[in-house]
Amino acid sequence: METIKTTESIAELTRKGTCIEFFSAYQDLDTERMINLATPEATVWFQPLGEDGKGLFREFGKAVWSLLMDCFPDIDNTVDSMYSEDDAVTCKVAIFGTQEKEFMGLPSKGLKFNSDHIFVFRFDENDKITDLSINWNHENFVTQLTGA
Repeated sequence: METIKTTESIAELTRKGTCIEFFSAYQDLDTERMINLATPEATVWFQPLGEDGKGLFREFGKAVWSLLMDCFPDIDNTVDSMYSEDDAVTCKVAIFGTQEKEFMGLPSKGLKFNSDHIFVFRFDENDKITDLSINWNHENFVTQLTGA
């Protein structure tokens, strides 16, 4: 009988599972499930938005994700890869959907977007999300939605 060895700790596997649960909740348009994976004081930063893109995960994050879900009701994601290092898990994710309502000043033209994102989740000792940084090519996102 062969023994299978893993190089990942239980904490790393648990944290990766939390990331998958986050993206599953995102697919289900379930912001409450997304928020409940984080500590009450967890923060989020939507990096292309600069300082205006920072806030509390449970308030600002929830507001942004709710707006996305409202404006792109078919929004979905595919996790392409993930790796862990120390207390962080980095996920490369494709997010895509069809715009049906105005979004952050962009009127809806019924166009689709497909955008690669980098999510960096940080965790506490209880494997709860304490911080999330999200980056994407915002100019490309806008170009896809404006048809320019």
